[in-house]
Amino acid sequence: MTVAVPALKPLGPAFYRKPVLDLAKALLGKLLIHEVSGEPVGGFIVEVEAYCGEDDPASHAFVGKTARNAVMYGAPGHAYVYFTYGMHYCVNVVTGRKGEPHAILVRALEPSVGIARMRRLRGEGVPDRNLARGPARLCQALALSRPHNGLTLAGPELFVARGRPAPAILGVSARVGIRKGLDRPWRFFDAESPYVSPGRPGPPGRVSRSEERRKRRAVLLRRMEARRG
Repeated sequence: MTVAVPALKPLGPAFYRKPVLDLAKALLGKLLIHEVSGEPVGGFIVEVEAYCGEDDPASHAFVGKTARNAVMYGAPGHAYVYFTYGMHYCVNVVTGRKGEPHAILVRALEPSVGIARMRRLRGEGVPDRNLARGPARLCQALALSRPHNGLTLAGPELFVARGRPAPAILGVSARVGIRKGLDRPWRFFDAESPYVSPGRPGPPGRVSRSEERRKRRAVLLRRMEARRG
């Protein structure tokens, strides 16, 4: 399905002020669009995961604010793009209130806008179904990388548009590719979409003592800084 480009309009800032789990589900069916050399590319969001701040052991914010995750602590409606495994980028939507590090990982799209450009970005021979089926593939198909970290989602370069109605059948599961926080069913997806990623939740793990110490130190440092201020 191809969407008429003139009809694409960024959603306003109020859309991103929802609680993180509500926004995660609200993003399904919306269009994620990136302008690449003046040409819009993107598609319908069919899979997301919510990451809920410093109390979520699977979140980058679990250890407190760092240079890497600082965008998560900023205003809602911005992109948090990070580098992982030494080779891939992933894009998240920052939500909630400023200072509250909540974000939603966009895991998969149904390609719908600028598909020819997406094919070139992904490489020859990749089936359309796999163009943006998984967070790393998605960033490659939309040409998203480190320079886009912190970019506003209000457009015109990167934005979320209204799209289509919510999925008829909402899929819910534990998150993929993590070993902690698997008791939290915060992955949401269109259960009827063939564009959902093939990833499956892994076995549960434990938060290590070193991670717990890092988190305690980060909390203490923030309290000390607040007292000085």
